[in-house]
Amino acid sequence: MKILDRLILKIKRAESPSYRALKNIVRFVLNPPGPRVPAAFRPVCRLLYEAHFVLITLSRSLVSLFYRHPLFQSRCTTVGKGLRIEGMPYVNGHVELHFGDNVSLGGNVSIHSGHFLDRPALIVGDRTAIGWNTTLTVNREVVIEEDVIISYDCRISDSDGHPRDALKRAARLPPDLNDIARVRICRYAWIGNGSHIMKGTTIGEGAIIGANSVVIGDIPPYSLAMGNPAEVLFRNLDRKKTRTQTPGEAPK
Repeated sequence: MKILDRLILKIKRAESPSYRALKNIVRFVLNPPGPRVPAAFRPVCRLLYEAHFVLITLSRSLVSLFYRHPLFQSRCTTVGKGLRIEGMPYVNGHVELHFGDNVSLGGNVSIHSGHFLDRPALIVGDRTAIGWNTTLTVNREVVIEEDVIISYDCRISDSDGHPRDALKRAARLPPDLNDIARVRICRYAWIGNGSHIMKGTTIGEGAIIGANSVVIGDIPPYSLAMGNPAEVLFRNLDRKKTRTQTPGEAPK
């Protein structure tokens, strides 16, 4: 172990009073405690606190309006009205992007496609929300219907990205085209955070996928599924209530 590494380790362990003092000094420098603000200055500081976030929000809005939106919409094939993006979505590959009206995309959304098929397509319906840090892999087709909510840290993929056969993987061969299967998430569905929606699956209308689930098969409409692999726990959730809605109305 190098001399510097030994010194750092001794400081972290605070093996003696001198090293403990050095550790306290380092802690103070990295995260110094703030002095108490006199009561007379607090109203002014409170205004500055709120102004801090107002300025950040305004600057982000201007960047989104005049920079992110023109660039991203130029990458899309079709875009409806009212698109909202909280960051510049990253698109890798030749996937076609189709967005309906009032779609919302969180920050750090990424969309990937390979070279396996000519016209892979991502189709997102009206009023659908896709959360932060969500990754979509589209090599054939991923359809997300209207009024779907996809939480943060989700993964949706219509392929594995590699062959099933070990020798083909070792040879760096592309996957069999039969192993690239469409994904459909039907209207009113809710996908919990951290969930993985795998190739060839259909999430039924109004279905709920619990957090951190891995979906490898079809989920019936208006059911609750969760787990790895996801299993249906409850069926016919709020089916009557949702069926009485008028077209285009969000589920209650």
